[in-house]
Amino acid sequence: MQRRDFLRMAGLGTTAAALLPRLGRSAEADPQAKPNILFILADQWRASAFGYAGDPNVKTPQIDKLAAQSIRFANAVSVCPVCTPYRAALMTGRFPTSTGMFLNDLYLPDAELCLGEIFQGAGYATAYIGKWHLDGHGRNAFIPPGRRQGFDYWKVAECDHNYNRSHYYTGSSPERKYWDGYDSFAQTADAQQYLRGHAAAAKPFLLCLAFGTPHFPHGSAPAEYKALYPPAQLKLAPNVAADQAAAARRELEGYYGHCTALDKCVGDLLATLQQTGLDRRTIVVFTSDHGDMMGAHAIKPIQKQWPYDEAAHVPFLLRHPRAPARVVTTPINATDILPTLLGLAGVPVPKMVEGEDLSAVVTGTGDGPDRAALLMCVSPFIPDLVEFRGIRTSRHTYVRNLAGPWLLFDDQADPFQMHNLVAEPAHAALKQELDARLQAELKKIGDDFRPRQYYLDKWGYTIARHGSIAYVPGAPVQSPRRQPNVKP
Repeated sequence: MQRRDFLRMAGLGTTAAALLPRLGRSAEADPQAKPNILFILADQWRASAFGYAGDPNVKTPQIDKLAAQSIRFANAVSVCPVCTPYRAALMTGRFPTSTGMFLNDLYLPDAELCLGEIFQGAGYATAYIGKWHLDGHGRNAFIPPGRRQGFDYWKVAECDHNYNRSHYYTGSSPERKYWDGYDSFAQTADAQQYLRGHAAAAKPFLLCLAFGTPHFPHGSAPAEYKALYPPAQLKLAPNVAADQAAAARRELEGYYGHCTALDKCVGDLLATLQQTGLDRRTIVVFTSDHGDMMGAHAIKPIQKQWPYDEAAHVPFLLRHPRAPARVVTTPINATDILPTLLGLAGVPVPKMVEGEDLSAVVTGTGDGPDRAALLMCVSPFIPDLVEFRGIRTSRHTYVRNLAGPWLLFDDQADPFQMHNLVAEPAHAALKQELDARLQAELKKIGDDFRPRQYYLDKWGYTIARHGSIAYVPGAPVQSPRRQPNVKP
């Protein structure tokens, strides 16, 4: 099915009889039978930095409460642990080597069928508040309605890390506006207003709230939240190198401050859902695009892209009004989120989507199947990092670079990934098995894992001095417009 045909079918409402085989139990003609979706996306919040996950420092009582009410995917990964590639995978359900969106500050072209468009075509009101980072026309640029990928309500900045005076645009006006005070609080208040305004609406809604924090600069966290985390009192993970300990403590003071501030935001949103009665028919998702190394494995703080858990392992909580709360070990990837939400809403999954619909895991009662969630770094811009492909299963992380097998961890026995088993003879059979699973995942998407220059040449990208796409004012827009891998 072509993109235009899918939208036409969904938007015009082809007869229920034609749709019933594809929509299954959610094929009621009444649009109110479809669940609302509140999708909360944090930036650079790693999976371990929560009270429910065992972090001895951070205070996240509201998200801990949400975790206790949710299906908690304990093995959620960021397909490519950096902002734009993750967000493109989230919006399209396709992998970075298929879309060409494997670098920050690229423009996601209109040829891609995206989350907002699909839900809009299925009768949803669509809204996006916060950080976008998919437009590629400059981080301060106005994004006109034609480039908003199906979102109607729009209070968005491409990217802004000045959290106490961050900008946004809304409607059709190119006038730059600014959030009042700390932007996460102001964005939350706006989302609460949206929820109240749609409590009795005929249409279901998809509301995406994309915070900029706890991404650095960490020092800009509200003072009262930073004060909760005196650096000298912070307990570091055992895999943090001694020469990185002081820097990690300095950054964690503000990092945790941002986290606790966002925890308040999540609590406010959940309270609004309850007050309006929306909680009875709204799916809530909380996740993050990637984490931060924070000195682990002798890697400096404020680094991502790495395949280690600190960067690649992300939180994923999904509260469903009619599904039992529990922890599942089935891995979930960024590419799986779109088809899973579509499955939960009873909306057909376009066949160009490469992720897997895990809605049956959500609505089931036990654990789901083991899977191999694909990790990749196509074109690293972090010093000392090389291209890699890897997988995470319910128990293991396995990664290879161009020279061969690189990392093998037993994530259950070694949760801080301190013992690389890749060269140990006793684990040779396991390494062979996991390598075969990795190769099978790569084959599915036609990625034969070549050096970064191959992909840069294939998509025609020019790299700036910082190792990625230039985003300074006046820089040329770079985009995978040729779409060599789009499937009909």
